[in-house]
Amino acid sequence: MTSSLHRLYSFRRCPYAMRARLGIVFADLQVELREIILKNKPPQMLTISPKGTVPVLQLSDGTVIEESREIMMWALTQQDPQGLLDTEVINQANALISQNDNEFKYWLDRYKYADRHPDMTQTEYRQQGEVFLQVLEELLAKNTYLLGESITFVDIGIMPFVRQFAHVDREVFYNLPYPNLQRWLQEWLAHPIFLRVMTKYPPWQEGDEIVLFPAGT
Repeated sequence: MTSSLHRLYSFRRCPYAMRARLGIVFADLQVELREIILKNKPPQMLTISPKGTVPVLQLSDGTVIEESREIMMWALTQQDPQGLLDTEVINQANALISQNDNEFKYWLDRYKYADRHPDMTQTEYRQQGEVFLQVLEELLAKNTYLLGESITFVDIGIMPFVRQFAHVDREVFYNLPYPNLQRWLQEWLAHPIFLRVMTKYPPWQEGDEIVLFPAGT
């Protein structure tokens, strides 16, 4: 059984790992899950991915995929029952995810950990992050989801990061002038697939029984 399953090392609250898990569930795939503790990373993960960040997917043939965006895309190219890989918007979707990963995440980290970055105030960091939120707000003023009336991979690729931004200070976030973005995020937080993705699992230890993710498929 072990050799036939792909194996995912994950950390529940990491937005990159959320993105990967969302891709796997939307693709209707099942993997062996190894939930880790960031302060005590298992040597099995570090052996296959010395950079030590999650998520890491080890395919059953031994191939290792170390980037969340690549894991998400790998899953959806295996099968895509809900049509998240909409070819009509793929270039725009990729550009938005790149902006999220290369620009927004920079300001998000500084907003969340402003005490570690005294060059600017937390409010100033938040305002820098809002540049991207404004882009998303304008898109969501036109559509239910970021690029249309159906979920595409850009929604699951970006949502975990907007969630993390919002959770730095929920009161502040929900008082910002982004009603469409707030609606989109609230709907995602209640989405059955997201709730499934956020199921809590105990940290993996060598010798544990195999944990299937998602369970019950």
